[in-house]
Amino acid sequence: MRRLDCPNRALPTRRQPRSARSRLARLVGPVIAAVLLGGCSLFQMQQTTRGNMVDRADLQELIPGISTRADATSLLGTPTAKASFNDNEWIYIGQVTQPRVAQTTAVRKQKVVILTFDDKGVLRGLRELDGKDGQPLAMVATTTPSPGAHSSFLQEILGNIGGFNPFGGLQQNNTGIGPPMP
Repeated sequence: MRRLDCPNRALPTRRQPRSARSRLARLVGPVIAAVLLGGCSLFQMQQTTRGNMVDRADLQELIPGISTRADATSLLGTPTAKASFNDNEWIYIGQVTQPRVAQTTAVRKQKVVILTFDDKGVLRGLRELDGKDGQPLAMVATTTPSPGAHSSFLQEILGNIGGFNPFGGLQQNNTGIGPPMP
């Protein structure tokens, strides 16, 4: 090819093949987009086991009339609680929970196992309960009374006026409003 008299004029160039970097960018772009779009499910909070979730296989090894407290302790561990008025009733409580929006916790699975022993420590009964066996509790809307004087809102606000001495300690409150100062 013959060069013309223009020294600043560039010769036509061939198109260079794409580098490995640009090919990698073309492959990684869709992967990043998929991760961002599916981010909520990828970074979901993990479930947490609380208490003692007793395995069914361990329960099948306990035989009423034959197994003892020692057998139950070696298979299931220490009970979560014992019945309030009966030391012969052992309770194993377990939950699987998962965090939800606004820092609340959802119970995904709940299991309660109750073992009943006789006075000699031999297993007599075994019951399994789950979330379906639970009963809803209603919250009581009343307030618990507290001892002391009942004072109005204004008495609460004005009760400490004159009771503070900036030069040392509290003064006797003789205003008749609010509790007397020691």
